[in-house]
Amino acid sequence: MKNVRMSSQKMREVVRQIQGLPALQAQAVLRVVSRKSARLVAKTLDSAIANAENNNNVKADKLRVKEAVAGAATTIKRFTPKARGSAGPILKRNCHIKIILTDE
Repeated sequence: MKNVRMSSQKMREVVRQIQGLPALQAQAVLRVVSRKSARLVAKTLDSAIANAENNNNVKADKLRVKEAVAGAATTIKRFTPKARGSAGPILKRNCHIKIILTDE
C-alpha cells in the first residue's frame, strides 16, 4: 500500500507485531489491535493473501509473513503562523506498507 496518510513511526509499531507469524494468525492479531494503523496493515495483509492465492495457487493456511516493513514516503509541508510574523513548519508525513508472504 502506498502513500498512507500516517507517519511510518506509528505504522512500524503495528507492523513489527506480525513479522514472522503465520498469515492467518497475523490477521487475528490485527483484528484485536485497536489502532488506525492496524486496520491499514490488515487491509494490506488481506490483499497480499488474496494475491498469493489467486496468482500462485497457494493456500492461506500455508502462508507466513516473511517481511513486513513500513517505510517513509513523501512528506507534505505546510506552515502555521507564529509570533512576530514568522512561520512554523508542519510536516504531514506519509508511509508505504510492504508485506512479503512466503509458503516455506
